[in-house]
Amino acid sequence: MKVILVDDSATVRMIIRKHLVTQGFDTIVDAKHGQDALDQLAAGGIAPDLALVDWNMPVMSGLDFVKAVRQLPAFSTMRIVMVTTEGSEKVQTALDAGAHGYITKPFTADKLADQLRRIGFTLRAAG
Repeated sequence: MKVILVDDSATVRMIIRKHLVTQGFDTIVDAKHGQDALDQLAAGGIAPDLALVDWNMPVMSGLDFVKAVRQLPAFSTMRIVMVTTEGSEKVQTALDAGAHGYITKPFTADKLADQLRRIGFTLRAAG
């Protein structure tokens, strides 16, 4: 399974990466902000099954990324989960724009796994 992590914090990307590897994701690409992620998607080479996207980033926010990527037919099946500290009203805006779910920071590996299962991923058993 392939994923793109979109977060301006290298530390957050590293933490999420550890969780994803244990769950069976084998290709994980990092992006520092929404525009970086769009550029990588446009360049080809990765067709992610999942994007985990921070809300507040420089250059292009997570919400703007969701809106932009949903205009690209090649990524219409990519599932998007917002990883955020934002409240429910803003999260609903992202869901309306095409995100599939969200998880609030801070979170545990179990909460991330539960969210991924909820949106249809079959994950490797912990252990």
